[in-house]
Amino acid sequence: MTTRVLVAGDHFVQNRLLIDALRREVPGEVDIRELTLPWPVEPFGRVGEVDEASDVEDELIEALRGIEVCVTQMAPLTKRVLDASPDLRLFCVSRGGPVNANLEAAEQAGVAVTYAPGRNAVATAEHTLAMLLAATRRIPQTHADLAGGVWRGDYYMYDNVGPELDGSTVGLVGYGAIGRRVARMLEGFGATVLVHDPYVDVHGKVDLDELLGRSRFVSLHARATPETAGMIGAAELAAMPRGSVVVNCARGALLDYDALCDALDSGHLFGAAMDVFPEEPIPPGSRLLTTPNLIMTPHLAGASKETAVKAAAIVAADVARYVRGEPLAHVATP
Repeated sequence: MTTRVLVAGDHFVQNRLLIDALRREVPGEVDIRELTLPWPVEPFGRVGEVDEASDVEDELIEALRGIEVCVTQMAPLTKRVLDASPDLRLFCVSRGGPVNANLEAAEQAGVAVTYAPGRNAVATAEHTLAMLLAATRRIPQTHADLAGGVWRGDYYMYDNVGPELDGSTVGLVGYGAIGRRVARMLEGFGATVLVHDPYVDVHGKVDLDELLGRSRFVSLHARATPETAGMIGAAELAAMPRGSVVVNCARGALLDYDALCDALDSGHLFGAAMDVFPEEPIPPGSRLLTTPNLIMTPHLAGASKETAVKAAAIVAADVARYVRGEPLAHVATP
């Protein structure tokens, strides 16, 4: 029996990676149609009622005609797309969460939605540690000065240097796949790790107030939910020891960015490193572009070649389960 599949990759999780994974994993004949989405050359955004998707509803509807399975990273599974795609039965999102899929509408339409948990855990953990070190040692700032022909000896002054990880306390807010990897890395540096996560029971678990009061470094790894929105605001930043460092490679919604800029402007925080933001791309005129001792990367903590390959393999394995009539491993719809 032939399975009709639309491969809707992009310039990161490429079509060739998805096709290779499908050819390896899926039994029987696979009739593959391709659509290439513009991300990350063109930023994702809100499309219809879903978030973080490429604005390709019309192209997707056309490409899904007669298609049973779609594998993608950024395609928008909106109610409009579902209504126009009666043959669709499985929609596989090759990312850590299917934020670009309307799960309620998919369930009503009888379409299963899967995702790829853990695909970028290693890459994001490594990036988190790199950001923490870069902010503490002010690597981007000193490089920019040297590249501009300026040798600044004042960076060596006692009040201008940061702390070491060895012997420091680091607080992790969230302890999923990424947080656990960050903790192992930090322990290798000789740091003491505290954890705040209501869903796990682990050595070093404390409430948020204690974590903030004791941690010289705080790294955010929680999911964005109504309960975690704005969980780190002015009061929480003020509770951290003076000269602390904050890192966020999770979700922009977790942090009050105006409060962060205030804490950096006042000198309460030694530095901060952000990979995610309340609005992406960052709009012109944002305080984030002028606040001192803040280093930023454009939401690429999870970007590695291995992440893309793992993502393709995870979704292809669920397509194979679907074809064999087995339960799906990473299904987001009942």
